[in-house]
Amino acid sequence: MDDVLRGLHMKAKPTLLATENDLSVDLTLHDVPASLISEFVEKIVRPYYNGNLNVAIQDLIKKAIVEQDFILSHITHVRNSVEP
Repeated sequence: MDDVLRGLHMKAKPTLLATENDLSVDLTLHDVPASLISEFVEKIVRPYYNGNLNVAIQDLIKKAIVEQDFILSHITHVRNSVEP
């Protein structure tokens, strides 16, 4: 795991795991205002995730990745259709 984390700090392309559940990590957030977390919990976590902050964060990370993949594929498609 240390090698994977070192690779991420060096901005190397991360290594994909064999399955999604191979490795669980604990996440610590630093210098996040309590008011921001409280507002996030009030407006997002309670109504949409039944108050489960862990599930909310995991779901939103997955959604961000899917959205990024869509955007990159769209950019690639547009670029390829414009280039001769």
